[in-house]
Parts: sequence; structure tokens; C-alpha cells
Amino acid sequence: MNSILITMTLKTLELTTLEEMLAQIETIRFLYPNISLEKYKSFLSEMLPHNYTQIAVFESNTCLGITGCWSATKLWTGKYLEIDNFVVNPEYRSKGIGKMLTDYVEQKALDLGCSSIVLDAFTGNFGAHRFYYNQGYNPKGFHFVKVLDENKFTR
Repeated sequence: MNSILITMTLKTLELTTLEEMLAQIETIRFLYPNISLEKYKSFLSEMLPHNYTQIAVFESNTCLGITGCWSATKLWTGKYLEIDNFVVNPEYRSKGIGKMLTDYVEQKALDLGCSSIVLDAFTGNFGAHRFYYNQGYNPKGFHFVKVLDENKFTR
């Protein structure tokens, strides 16, 4: 029996402009299905001046996975890099796309001289918990939230 090996030619790119990020809204919609282009553009316009970039994995011109990240400094950790809005197209999950993203983010954090990488994962998102544990991430504390206006949430 002959088996056909199909390999994907993947590239990881850093997106730094509003236009590059807006072009990937369909991938972001796997995480936030109802986000409008206008809301996405508005949020990105507020985030970009604060060191926000996106890392994306592409096959040809198709975005398979994307994550946002930004660096900042806190007293307890010094300079750190935060992962935000991590999503892989459901058709490409468990194929190494997420690992490509976290590997890129880790190298970026090292290049920036960061002490750590941080992220939030919803308490019920056990698949994400398992993935992050497998990538060497561990919970350090609790992220407390006081909701002031749930209608303003994207999700």
C-alpha cells in the first residue's frame, strides 16, 4: 500500500501594521466569531501604540494561526512579553501550528531581554491549559476580573 506524504510549506511572520492585521480577521473570527471589522480596527488602533504586534503562521497566503503579543514592564517581573488572542484554525489544530507560534514568541521575548512570557486562558478552556502546560507554561496566580459592562465584551 502506497501512502502519500503531504507536507505543508509554512512560514511564520510578524505583522506590525494595521493593514496586515486587518487582513487576518477571518482567523481572529475563530476566536471571536461576531467581531466586526470596525470593532477589530478600533481595538487594534488603540493597541498598536502599546508595542502590540501579531505573529502568524501561513501556508501560501492562508493564515493558519495567529497570536497577538506585546511587551511591558511590571515591578515583580521586570520586562515581560504577553501573549494575547491566541488562535489556530480548527482544521489545522494538533499539527504543530501552535508550537510554531509559541516558539516564535519565546525567541522574540529572549531577543527583547524579557524575564518571562505571560498569558491568560479562560478557566474552562482545558484544551488551552493542556497546550500551554505542554509548552512549559505554568500558572503563577489568578487573574481577577470585575465586570463593569459585559455588553462591551467581544466574546
